[in-house]
Amino acid sequence: MTALVDTRGANTPLEYRRNAEIMPGGSLPPGISRYAAAVEYRGDHYHGWQRLSGRDEPTVQAALERALSYVADEPVTVVCAGRTDAGVHATGQIVHFDTVAVRPEKAWVLGGNTQLPGDIRIRWARPVEAQFHARFSARARTYRYLIANTPSQPAIADRQCLWVRKPLDLEAMQRAADFCVGEHDFTSVRGASCQAKSPVRTLHRLALARCNDWVIAELQANAFLHHMVRNLMGLLLPVGLANRPPEWVRDVLAQRDRKVAGKTEAPGALYLVKVDYDKDYGFPAMAKGPFMLPDDILTP
Repeated sequence: MTALVDTRGANTPLEYRRNAEIMPGGSLPPGISRYAAAVEYRGDHYHGWQRLSGRDEPTVQAALERALSYVADEPVTVVCAGRTDAGVHATGQIVHFDTVAVRPEKAWVLGGNTQLPGDIRIRWARPVEAQFHARFSARARTYRYLIANTPSQPAIADRQCLWVRKPLDLEAMQRAADFCVGEHDFTSVRGASCQAKSPVRTLHRLALARCNDWVIAELQANAFLHHMVRNLMGLLLPVGLANRPPEWVRDVLAQRDRKVAGKTEAPGALYLVKVDYDKDYGFPAMAKGPFMLPDDILTP
């Protein structure tokens, strides 16, 4: 087993583990390459991203690993930038994997997609340096939450959005959203099963816009707590419906108590649309989406 050097400690030899974080100065063993890939998927038919040990429920990770293993002709496991819950979608999920297989980039994409169900697709794949890690190298993650604000329930994309019949007051919602931006203790919107060591996160952006009958919320942070986005939407929607004043959101966050917050909104309206990395990696630019929504729809 190849030894790696952990530069965080006292040059302690480490055994190589596939997909593990490799510190500066370390390297992959000879014959092993690391690849990054972008993945798009609809989450409504899956029990979340993460593979479930000893259980038969379908997950996005399990399907992707089967497809990549077929192309590699060896078992392949992947690490993602952000694990999405059951029912949540992605247009810009990023993964990495280690393999001994030597394949051109298009083989991972075209070959992998032939082995995937129609609601999961590999958008690109390319080799990366040993120090790249889909989760730990990420600078920020961006989600979008899609609301159909129409008198009648939509027939198209009805499982990929949240339907709200009454008109939403976006100005009030944005005033409430502004209380959430910055570094905060987000205990009040933290899921009960969250395993994060700290509830403190830095929310860089929470902006709302209307596009015809659609309302889009875009949230960017260094990282998110479990259910954080859906719970934040559970705070903003009562404000938009004039059931709560914008200042209520500020007060709820200050109490640091999940019991005083709103409901956890539906997962089907939530999309992981972008993961930011250092530009030096040279990853292809991708539209955030979903659908035909422009990237700059929330630009002031």
